[in-house]
Amino acid sequence: MYGCAFPLMMLILALPFLFFMLYFNVAALSFTKLGLSPAGAFWLLFLSLIGGMINIPISRERFIIEGQQSQIMSFIFYMPPRVSEQVIAVNVGGAVIPVLFSLYLLPRAPLVATILAAVVVTLVAKALARPVPGVGIRLPALIPPIVAAVAALLLAGENAAPVAYIAGVWGTLIGADLLNYPRFKQLGAQVISIGGAGVFDGIFLVGIVAALLA
Repeated sequence: MYGCAFPLMMLILALPFLFFMLYFNVAALSFTKLGLSPAGAFWLLFLSLIGGMINIPISRERFIIEGQQSQIMSFIFYMPPRVSEQVIAVNVGGAVIPVLFSLYLLPRAPLVATILAAVVVTLVAKALARPVPGVGIRLPALIPPIVAAVAALLLAGENAAPVAYIAGVWGTLIGADLLNYPRFKQLGAQVISIGGAGVFDGIFLVGIVAALLA
């Protein structure tokens, strides 16, 4: 009994590492399809991992979360309102690097097809994005990359891979995050990081999966 338990325990402990290696290989394959060398794909992933721990604040805003209890109490003694601060930041690994890489790919992608595919992904991401109080914006992980890949295949043909990546990144960023920016304050979260889950964030993941599918 104990002889079977030890290998099972080792397998369970190794699962996160195996998952990471699978993800790393899939991402590297996607980047090589986009024209990077294996070394270039490695460095892009490495920088994305490091950048996933870096958030750049772009906005700070204080807002009242609880006012005075009553006019009688405020007449007797002053009760200051409870104030909270919301910080909106951009994650380097989950948003900045994918956007910069998409700009690098832009000269290799047909402009009209790229714009049309990005518009399609933006509309889908906007329709599916759901603001969750205290958390942020939730978006189904697989639908935007599939939409980006299908749109790229239909509009760009043999140039589908860069179009899918650009459309997936920009469509998700605009549709899920930027178009919901006015609603961030209503979420009640103290920190909202665009691309904040690093390499596992929707923006980064959408670009990789879209390029792989295309």
